[in-house]
Amino acid sequence: MISNEQLIHQLKSYEETLWINLNKNVHKTSEIKVPTLQDIQNADNLLRKFSSFFESAFPETQPIKGLIESPLMHIPAFQNGVIPLLGGRVVGNWYLKADHLLPISGSIKARGGVYEILKYAERLALEAGLITLSDDYFAFHTDAFKNFFSKHTLVVGSTGNLGLSIGTIGRALGFNVSVHMSKDAKTWKIEKLKSMGVQVILHDAKYSEAVARARHEASHEKNTYFVDDENSRDLFTGYAVAALRLEDQLKQKKIPVDADHPLFVYLPCGVGGAPGGIAHGLKEVFGKDVYIFLAEPTHAPCMLLGMATEKYSEIDVADIGIDLQTDADGLAVGKASSFAGQAMAPIIDGIYTISDDRLFFTLYVLHETESIDLEPSALAGLLGPMRLFYNENAFQILVQNQLLDKMENATHISWATGGSMVPTDIMFEDIKRGALKSMTF
Repeated sequence: MISNEQLIHQLKSYEETLWINLNKNVHKTSEIKVPTLQDIQNADNLLRKFSSFFESAFPETQPIKGLIESPLMHIPAFQNGVIPLLGGRVVGNWYLKADHLLPISGSIKARGGVYEILKYAERLALEAGLITLSDDYFAFHTDAFKNFFSKHTLVVGSTGNLGLSIGTIGRALGFNVSVHMSKDAKTWKIEKLKSMGVQVILHDAKYSEAVARARHEASHEKNTYFVDDENSRDLFTGYAVAALRLEDQLKQKKIPVDADHPLFVYLPCGVGGAPGGIAHGLKEVFGKDVYIFLAEPTHAPCMLLGMATEKYSEIDVADIGIDLQTDADGLAVGKASSFAGQAMAPIIDGIYTISDDRLFFTLYVLHETESIDLEPSALAGLLGPMRLFYNENAFQILVQNQLLDKMENATHISWATGGSMVPTDIMFEDIKRGALKSMTF
């Protein structure tokens, strides 16, 4: 295993790197108040309680009865398609958790962002006597509620997807919404927010500065609520609901998860809240039978750097000379969430980094084999199973955990974080860029 000095040299050189978490099951999280399984179930119940509101405000949720959930898609054509690139196959059954198809905002941020705002809206409505816990929450889509919420403002800092999530649900409820966006934000996301009546404040600065400005604004205004992407326990809990939904989907597909049928999950990671919440939920549901890897761009490996050095949010990729220049805008974060990092320290198996060229090439392969189109950030999870079998350090995880003879029965889930809302012309150019690459793994 390489030393931290060697690891940092690799990161500074923008080499694709795999870090294995030797502290798994070692760290204690007593200082981190992570949500319990009951907390996660309560969050799921609240989201379901708003189903009649969702069906009215977002008709696309009607076929799934007001549920904010994405399909679990088998991707055998992609799995077979990478064999020539690898010179071998990925063993097990490979699926895509299609969060790019999540209703409302088309990204992984929908569950956490929507849950936090609904929880806040419910509290305001209960305190004002507008509703009781036994009422039908369809009422949240009436003019009376919208007029009430119009006196309140939501503020968030974002590179894009969380802003879309908060902006979309916030405006649907009637809130004023202010989104502070970093210089990494895509133009189409900015314009989409503006079209909904969201105030977008652009900063020629990195993500952490946009969050700091948002936090400052919220602290000086009345009736203003700040969504803290770096430290919010409610966001974290909302993201964790995905594990309960995944458990149901696996049961429906008759896919077992146990010692003889291990589950491997690969999560793209930016600041860490969404993958952290999902990872925590997965461990609560599946325990030792799930193995979790995070994926980051070579130019934004903030969680890897924070966890490997155990400095978490006390170190920025800029501190070691990394420039944060990546087209994976949802992952373009220089400093990781301390809350998420410390919560994940005992449970994840490793973190790997991926170059932008490889993200775009993988997009092209996925498009050609499965006709599935994702935004660049979302492709990071598709590289995980390849790393597991064709990286010596990762392969040792299989050896050490006595998993080699169980891999034919394994399930791999690559988590797709966004893509369905990308404008067609931009997606075409992204696929075209990937097609121009020639790459082996």
